[in-house]
Parts: sequence; structure tokens; C-alpha cells
Amino acid sequence: MMRHKTSILILGILMVTGAQGFGQDATTQASASLVLDAGAAEEVISRHIYGHFSEHLGRCIYGGYWVGYDSPIPNTNGIRNDVVEALKKINIPNLRWPGGCFADEYHWMDGIGTERPKMVNTHWGGVTEDNSFGTHEFLELCEQLGTEPVICGNVGSGTIKEMSQWVEYINFDGISPMADLRRSNGREKAWGLKYWGVGNENWGCGGNMTAEFYADQYRRYATYCRNYGENRLYKIAGGANSEDYNWTETLMTNIPLRMMNGLSLHYYTTDWRNKGSATEFGEDRYFDVLRRCLHIEKAIDRHMEIMDKHDPEKRVALIFDEWGTWYDVEPGTNPGFLFQQNSMRDALVAGLTLNYLNARCERVKMANIAQTVNVLQALIFTEDEKMLLTPTYHIYDMYKVHHDATMIPLSLESPEYKFEDGSLPALSASASSDSEGKTHISLVNIDPKRAIELSIELGEVEGKKVSGVILSSPEINSHNTFEEPNRVVPVEFTAAKIKKGKLELILPSKSVVVLEID
Repeated sequence: MMRHKTSILILGILMVTGAQGFGQDATTQASASLVLDAGAAEEVISRHIYGHFSEHLGRCIYGGYWVGYDSPIPNTNGIRNDVVEALKKINIPNLRWPGGCFADEYHWMDGIGTERPKMVNTHWGGVTEDNSFGTHEFLELCEQLGTEPVICGNVGSGTIKEMSQWVEYINFDGISPMADLRRSNGREKAWGLKYWGVGNENWGCGGNMTAEFYADQYRRYATYCRNYGENRLYKIAGGANSEDYNWTETLMTNIPLRMMNGLSLHYYTTDWRNKGSATEFGEDRYFDVLRRCLHIEKAIDRHMEIMDKHDPEKRVALIFDEWGTWYDVEPGTNPGFLFQQNSMRDALVAGLTLNYLNARCERVKMANIAQTVNVLQALIFTEDEKMLLTPTYHIYDMYKVHHDATMIPLSLESPEYKFEDGSLPALSASASSDSEGKTHISLVNIDPKRAIELSIELGEVEGKKVSGVILSSPEINSHNTFEEPNRVVPVEFTAAKIKKGKLELILPSKSVVVLEID
């Protein structure tokens, strides 16, 4: 057996009890065990699982990224410097734009050049969209971030010609009407964009289509999304809503596999009839959100079973390009802007979801949390010149060690978290090995009352020193505000030990723990 210098990251995420506290019962403790099988590691966790989604919705684009060239807020070419630096720190791998529902009423030519007509954003608040942030600005943002752009084209109200010309405008380097138009607007070289979505939620806001009708439309639109030069488009078909398995079955049956690289899926963690508050909740709503989050895993598995039936070689990726928590908007805010606070509970949902997606990396190749700034489960809030990082942001910062690492199979024996008549597995886990031979493990513990004593059998992973950080909070609804921006931030953690090939630690309740072993 080869000896490796090993670095291990451990994320322990624990849940809380009531709306007023995370009070840990020091006399109550559960135990769990985890075994790593590094020798069986084969599949790579695509960094694109850690992708993001930003729509023309509320204050996501305007005020979130874009402040304009003449703004007193520090910016580069109209784009906020603070937000760019924060997203670069988490190694943002991709950014999906312009929607969302907005994508299927967006006409890209309105967002280029010096004369840009205004439009009404009918989906989100009925506000006027001035189109000052368009194709050039979005791709400039992606260049500043060092991230891959993901553009979602308009099938719902757009034409095949319009979408085909947009691809040509962005990707063709020769002489043509669209390439010449791009040059006249100040961009000489083609961008070479790779990821292209053909429509969004075409079962709903993207046209209320049947699966059969959309499959036919996809084939037509995708045909004219051309490859130019050596660039090859990665075409993503608009997939199902939540548990609409017939949509997945129909698209996998009716669209030739050679015509699509990915099939999307949207599923939010919410109760659509009673979303509830982002910060005012008790253990009943707390348990319900986590139960819904874990149920999504079963639904995704079912979609993948259908894909496996039609595509056993896994040529078509599952693209989970809208996910996250969805609550009632904050009191006094525009209902169409979807602004919600972000508490420790949201950080736990992020950890659970990312652990699961890592484990399914053989089929899942991209995911996009909704949305990056100021909307739904945001990583960042902005208010004029101020910027704030949410608990969800810290999860993405901690989990970035999994980007493009090799997933390590594992077996986990977990206690249960019980509430009233329900129960959930208290722990989930993910492990990976990166290109430098470092190994990382992320753990999620959802028990609100009990600390958990965890023993990890390292197997072929060896190390002698361990250090770490912890993300925790005093209240069930703890969240960061502009007045108190550091209520939920990581601090040093020292309670883990290595003994005879095992890593042993006690995970405090309601916490995120990150350990590194050398």
C-alpha cells in the first residue's frame, strides 16, 4: 500500500431545535461510523456541480452585479468589484444567465449596442428592464470571475433564427453578419462559449408546452445552434419540473442522444402552499425543510433511473440547474423580487444537497443554486455600497475542495434524527481525493439535540496531524445582517484526533466542521 500525504476536510452540519435556540444537550450523544474505500475511487466530481444561477430578477443583476460605469460603488466596467472578489474566492465554476423564466421572454438583440429598448419584466415584479446588462456585460462578468458562462436561449417566445444568430454572434470568428455586428459593438474576438441551454421550464413559464411538443421544438432549435471553428456547444435540453417523470421519459425517448449533452431538472426545497419565513420558524418547519431536501434525492434518483434505461453509457448528463430553498419574501419587500434571508438552516440544506450531488457525480455533471445574489438562497447580499456573505456562501467556500476531485466511495452508519412521528438519517457524507493526493470528507449531521461521536476508518488514507474550522450559530434562525455581518462565520476547531488509523471527533450540535489531516 502506498503512503500518501493526506489532507482531509470534514464538514459536520447539525440542526437545531426551536426558533429561539440551538441549545445542545451535553448529556445526550449519539454515535456513528464511516468507512472510506479510497482504493475504489474512480468517478470525478465535476467542479460544475458547484455552479450558480443569476437571473434578471429583483436585485440579482441590477445592484447585485451591475452598478454601471459611473457608479460611486467601486467597479470595473460597471461590475461590482466586491462581489467579483467574493465569488472568485469560492472558485465559482460557472454562471447561468439570463434565466429562469426571464430567459423565455428575453430577446438578446435588445441588450447589445448603444440604443437599447426597454421592456417589462412580466415574470418578476412588472418592473421596467432597461437592457443595460446584456450579452457583452454578462460575458465581461464571466471573464472577470474566470468562470464558464452558461446561456439559456429563448424557446418560449423567440425564434430559431434568433437563437441561431445569438450563437453565431458569440462564437463565430469569421466574416458574417453576426460576427460583424459583434465587432461593431466593440468585441473583435469571439468568446468561444461552450454551455448552451435550449429553453427554460418549457413545461411552465417557458411556454406551457407538453413534453412531446417541447421535444420536437428542441430538435429544431438545437439543430441550428451551430458549432463554429473548434468550439463545440454543450447543449442542454430543458428538463422536468420536480417529479414529472413522464417529461424525462418523453425527452429521453424522443430526442436522439447525439443531439443533447445534458438534460436539466428543477426542484426547490419548499412547501408551495405555505413557504414560511426564512428566519421565524420552529423545529416543526425546520424538520419539514430538511425532510423535503432529502426527499429530492429520491426524486433525482428516479429521474436518473429513467435516463439509465435509455442511456446506460451515461452520454447525457443530468444538469440540476435550479435548486435551493424558497420561502416567503421578507416583509416590506416586493413579492416579485424573491428576497429572503439566509440562516444556518440554509447552510445545512446546501451541505446536504452538495454531498448528495457529489455521490451522483457519474451522471450529475452540473448544478446551479438559485440564486447567487439577493434572490432566494443567495450567497451574497448587497445594499448600496455594502456587501454581506451568507451562511450558504461559507458552505461553498468550504466545499470548494471537492472541485474536480475523485469521489471516494464510503459506507456510513448513522443514527436517526427523530421529530414527532418522523425520522431522518442524522448524517450524510461525501469524500474525495484531489490532484495533489489530498483527501477531503464533508459530513452533515441533522440532529438538533445530540452531539455525535464519529469514528472514521481511513483505510488507505494516512495522516498524522489534524486541524480545522467550525461554522456554528447560537440560534436556530441565526443569520448575518449588515448591522451584524459576522454572526455566522467560521472559527478554529480543535476537537478531532487521529488514533491508530482512525479519525475520531465529536461533532457539536448545529455546526459545520472542516478538518484537515496532514
